Amino acid sequence: MRPDGLASAEALVPRLVSYAPVAVLSSPQSRAMQTVAPAAAALGLAVETWPELREWESGLLPSANFEELYAHSWAHPGSAYGDGESLDELTVRAGKALARMAAAYPDATVVVGSHGTFLSRALIAAGRHADWEFSRAMPMPAIYEVTW
Repeated sequence: MRPDGLASAEALVPRLVSYAPVAVLSSPQSRAMQTVAPAAAALGLAVETWPELREWESGLLPSANFEELYAHSWAHPGSAYGDGESLDELTVRAGKALARMAAAYPDATVVVGSHGTFLSRALIAAGRHADWEFSRAMPMPAIYEVTW
């Protein structure tokens, strides 16, 4: 993790600890795990990885028109590129992850380290509004409370 990323992760610790979470969950992708690791350490908890918390597997490759293709996916969330998942499929995956959390940790708070597009679609799965503009404007790292 870059020094500025580590500083950002450490700056989250007081706020995340204040929620008194009983678990720290993360995408298996390094960036997400590294972001929540300082809070987990402060809480004396292990970071538990859940594969379903991984970022959107869009099927998109870096290209000059990447942002245009990304915007197209938001406008047509049922569409997919190559072997990638559609945003609708990601929303279903995110909703199942939220339901799994609610079942595993009823009436408890958990910290989740994931990724921007996943989080946007999880908010949609939880009945909140998120669109392409919301996703583009999301700060990193961002903290959102989702009540399920």
